[in-house]
Amino acid sequence: MLESDLAAFERLTLPHLDAAYTLARYLTRDPHDADDVVQDAFLRALKYWGSFQGGDARAWLLTIVRNVCHAMWSGKKPAEEFDEELHGADDAVEAADARALRADTRETLRQALDRLPLEFREMLVLREIQGLSYEEISRIAGVPLGTVMSRLSRARARLERALQGVTP
Repeated sequence: MLESDLAAFERLTLPHLDAAYTLARYLTRDPHDADDVVQDAFLRALKYWGSFQGGDARAWLLTIVRNVCHAMWSGKKPAEEFDEELHGADDAVEAADARALRADTRETLRQALDRLPLEFREMLVLREIQGLSYEEISRIAGVPLGTVMSRLSRARARLERALQGVTP
């Protein structure tokens, strides 16, 4: 790989490192597995950089992260543990009771998300946390746009039921 190619790779992919880790973290539910996924995804992205046709580097990279996660699961089930502290904002000025309430709310949401099937959890993370468009999610997940919309609708309904204490 030429130095100019490496510089282009770094310039276009490194800004999305946090997004890659966030997706991997939500999909694997384990910080160590997420680290491994992101490392493997970046190595694969670098290896196949020549096949990148331009366009949205973020969507391209997140597709690789998703594929690495799915490949990992073919031989191993993801861990159940999830540490919300990695994703939460900490406001030192915030009152202790407000922090406790927010932590409880996040934990409730995390548990509800964890109870969703992977195909729904994945759609919610890509749309609501990563802020991707339906078209980008369609490309990343390799499913038609209608499937993305359908899964998001069903995922939101299941999440709402899960938050109400009903099994999704």
